[in-house]
Amino acid sequence: MSVDVPVVGQSLGAGLRINCDPQQVLQTHINRVDRLKQGHRRSRQPRTSRYTDTNIHSPFEPGPGLLSSEGPGKARREQMEPAPAKAKPQGRLLVSTPLDAKDELEERLERCVGIVQSLTNGLSDREANDALTASVCKGQPQHEEVCLGLFTLVLTEPAQAQRCYRDLTLVNRDGMNVVLVKINHILMEKFLKLQDIPRTQLVWLVRELVKSGVMGADGVIMTLLKQIAGGDVSSKNLWLAESVLDILLEQKEWVLKSGMLIAMSVYTYLRLIVDHGAPNLLSLRQKEVDFCIGMLREKFMECVIIGRDLVRLLQNVARIPEMELLWRDLLHNPQVLSPQSTGVLQLLTARTSRKFLACRLTPDMETKLLFMTSRVRFGQQKRYQDWFQRQYLSTAESQSLRCDLIRYICGVVHPSNEVLSSDILPRWAIIGWLLTTCTSNVAASNAKLALFYDWLFFSPEKDSIMNIEPAILVMHHSMKPHPAITATLLDFMCRIIPHFYPPLESQVRQGVFNSLNFIMEKRVLAHLAPLFDNPKLDRELRSMLRERFPEFCSSPSPPTEVKMEESVSLEMENHVLDKEEGCYDNTEAAFSDDEEEVTNKGKKREFRFHPIKEAVIEEPADITPWLDQLDETMKDKVQQLQKTSDTEAQCETMQEIVDLILEEDFDSEQMSALASCLSELFKDHFRGDVLPEEITEESLEESVCKPVCLIFRNLVTMQEDNSGFSVLLDMLAELYQKQPKIGYHLLYYLKASKAANGKMMLYESFAQATALGDLHTCLMMDMKACQEDDVRLLCYLTPSIYSEFPDETLRSGELLNMIVAVIDSTQLQELMCHVMMGNLVMFRKDSVLNILIQSLDWETFEQYSTWQLFLAHSIPLETIIPILQHLKYKEHPEALSCLLLQLRREKPSEEMVKMVLSRPCHPEDQFTTSILRHWASKYDDTLAEHIKAQLIKNNNQPRKRQSLRSSSSKLAQLTLEQILEHMDNLRLTLSNTKNSFFTQTPILQALQHVQASCDEAHKMRFSDLFALAEEYEDSQTKPPKSRRKAPASSPRSRKGAAPPTNNEEESASSSASEEEDSKPKAPKRKRKGSSAVGSDSD
Repeated sequence: MSVDVPVVGQSLGAGLRINCDPQQVLQTHINRVDRLKQGHRRSRQPRTSRYTDTNIHSPFEPGPGLLSSEGPGKARREQMEPAPAKAKPQGRLLVSTPLDAKDELEERLERCVGIVQSLTNGLSDREANDALTASVCKGQPQHEEVCLGLFTLVLTEPAQAQRCYRDLTLVNRDGMNVVLVKINHILMEKFLKLQDIPRTQLVWLVRELVKSGVMGADGVIMTLLKQIAGGDVSSKNLWLAESVLDILLEQKEWVLKSGMLIAMSVYTYLRLIVDHGAPNLLSLRQKEVDFCIGMLREKFMECVIIGRDLVRLLQNVARIPEMELLWRDLLHNPQVLSPQSTGVLQLLTARTSRKFLACRLTPDMETKLLFMTSRVRFGQQKRYQDWFQRQYLSTAESQSLRCDLIRYICGVVHPSNEVLSSDILPRWAIIGWLLTTCTSNVAASNAKLALFYDWLFFSPEKDSIMNIEPAILVMHHSMKPHPAITATLLDFMCRIIPHFYPPLESQVRQGVFNSLNFIMEKRVLAHLAPLFDNPKLDRELRSMLRERFPEFCSSPSPPTEVKMEESVSLEMENHVLDKEEGCYDNTEAAFSDDEEEVTNKGKKREFRFHPIKEAVIEEPADITPWLDQLDETMKDKVQQLQKTSDTEAQCETMQEIVDLILEEDFDSEQMSALASCLSELFKDHFRGDVLPEEITEESLEESVCKPVCLIFRNLVTMQEDNSGFSVLLDMLAELYQKQPKIGYHLLYYLKASKAANGKMMLYESFAQATALGDLHTCLMMDMKACQEDDVRLLCYLTPSIYSEFPDETLRSGELLNMIVAVIDSTQLQELMCHVMMGNLVMFRKDSVLNILIQSLDWETFEQYSTWQLFLAHSIPLETIIPILQHLKYKEHPEALSCLLLQLRREKPSEEMVKMVLSRPCHPEDQFTTSILRHWASKYDDTLAEHIKAQLIKNNNQPRKRQSLRSSSSKLAQLTLEQILEHMDNLRLTLSNTKNSFFTQTPILQALQHVQASCDEAHKMRFSDLFALAEEYEDSQTKPPKSRRKAPASSPRSRKGAAPPTNNEEESASSSASEEEDSKPKAPKRKRKGSSAVGSDSD
């Protein structure tokens, strides 16, 4: 195919033609002609156009220029050869070439403009507003058309922008949501194609939305920040950076309300300061410095969520005087910044979220990188790298962008196992190319730091293997073709340990050690000795590596790499590798704006390596280095174990080894060497599946008849006070250090073996004997290892783990998150059945609320699975109803939908109603209204009583009694205004139905009571609601004629049937018959006034 690669910097979106096979070029031309014909057919259709002046101009005529004194017309003529074809009229929103088909978005927006024009032509401002209002009231489609029409006029008609924005604010009915969605769409997909006027107007519109405090404007600002490219000092990019900064400075109070916006803007401008060091940009840089310093000093804890990359960015600007003062406080007096701040280590140990790493790449850069790492075959990447180089990395200023790209690739681009095992371009090849094409020494050092940054304070519990994998693979794959690259990176890795920050040298050393250890544990590389002790490295570097990392510089056997990425030479000099004929098909991958966007939706947050079995090179175990450390008897037995391949014979030999260990004269100094031998000999046992395909008593017993299980069996049969018991535990602890999988294998044995029935607590003794020394830590690590290796086994062990170790599993959501992160729907259903049958308890009342709150940050399927498991338990809903206080309708739809369905089945209690009413009112949040409507149709009397109670309590001043309620009630921030807003929404929802909820006496009495004491503002705001109470009052003041026949006999005739006057109201709300009886006495209640409703008897 012939491919047009969009050149982002060109205002006309001109393309770079990549010439391929002539036949393919011809086919592409035919396709383009077809599209052009379709475009002409559309253009010939009669259409009412709003634009009757001469502002519609061709791409070759000078147009209105806002960012260039000569206008965009000249720029377009300079960047693109005029086509001899007949020019077609160009729209006013997007730049296009004569060959481009009409953009669908622009067509739709022009239609919306035409609709607005047809509604308002020839009308005065007031008449036009009435016409627009009448149109939007017809339905959602008309509302959307009018709003988008006005939105488009704001972008294309600067002279009318203020009036159109005013009309837009008056007629919109969804809190500007339709406009915000369209702005985000344009920013993410069309921003580079916007003409100068719409681009300027778009920023103006965003400023107005922020000024108006429109909900969701912070998200638009963050999307706009993403469009500010790093390493780009072009006039348009500088204008955008300064315009957005001005908005943030002008609306500082608004910015301070959003913690995420604070962090995102600080991260963005700290990064941009580096690019703005030229003399002509000093004023802009000073504004950026002042903004960042102000935010960091006022809202430091909001910035802490950035994580360790905040320190990296601060290091780059440390020489600026204001930043130098900030550094001093951060290092020596962190409490000045915030009482909760503990110093720089607090930041360095926190992993930076993907959203921050991704925000420094424009959507176009991000799309192209994701395309290369998911669609381009290894060996065919040269043309794409060349295009990317010319587009984004060709200037001196753009060298700083390499750090952003490397951090993005390491922290955000986490390919699936399927991609890793294919011939798709691997991440390490792109990073190698970025390193070798760097032209600045400073940028090269920063790029290497970006590559190794997650190594420095790496923690296996918090960080992902995918963040550190690219660096080790770049070094590994560069050793043969480019040893200098490997040497440079290894030298940097060694020298960064003492020089990164001397007071934290030990922590950095531990972080790098953890990284290397985790790399081997996850089998990214089987051994590091071929890398660290390679003859191609100079003697001084090898000596330094041996000194820094002696643990990794000796290999017991030739390296066995278990890695999914194809081990071929790194293409660092952009030479296309020769491939065997027929290795790839003829379809070449290509950049195109029409390509489907590659996303990471649906992937697990932490990548788990599953080595491809075909890639494992089986080699005989080499235990020679440790044999000499054993005495002769033990050495003979170990060699006999090595030579025997029969499982039964191996078990007999293993029993003899265990007997030798239990002898009194056994030298415990041999234990480490023996553990190393056994770990190497039994590596096949730990590599395969443990749980049999068909689970029966026979298959389970057979699965635990393996040599390594002999140690478990002997432990099970011993008493804890036996001296041999502690010796075997020590042996297992040594083996655990060499092979961490031994932990969950022990758990499996204790569950599956009949001999171990009822001995699950033996695992606690094992955990205390390990170097970890803590049951909770050991259990979580073993279950994590099991989760990564065998999900079926994890589900099999789950019931026993929860029942035997409830204090370790039920107090937090750590284990639950491991389970729901990997199970499928079938396994979820099986776990729910275990819960229903009483075999599994995953929640208990005292901790379930905290666990569900923790789950709000999990992935969608993980949250739904958690709620399904919770609902399988018989825990009262009132136990977890306070979670409503933590749920936001846009951020937590999973929890809200599950709660909604569960509340639907419950009869409302006072606590439920209070929590439901305490939710903030928002036009898009229908949670409270929907559940109240359901309750009003099914439990109207009960709901009426509870709402009445809440109205009266919140209307009384002061409200000191609320502090004596339960802890869950303390959380509820319920106000009278909130209740009235929800009631008004419910009234509107029920207005077109036959529901009589608002005719009930308790509701009307409560509204009377509130109306009598509330201020005029509330009376005006909720006038329709209070009107119901006034109608009720009038009906009570004027009784029917039939009741006037015996007004005096009513009290006497109803002795024993009606309560005294003071209790009338209570009687009226308790039953229908009493309500009817009390009606004749309503005039007496009216004379007493509404205070009776609010009396203590209520």
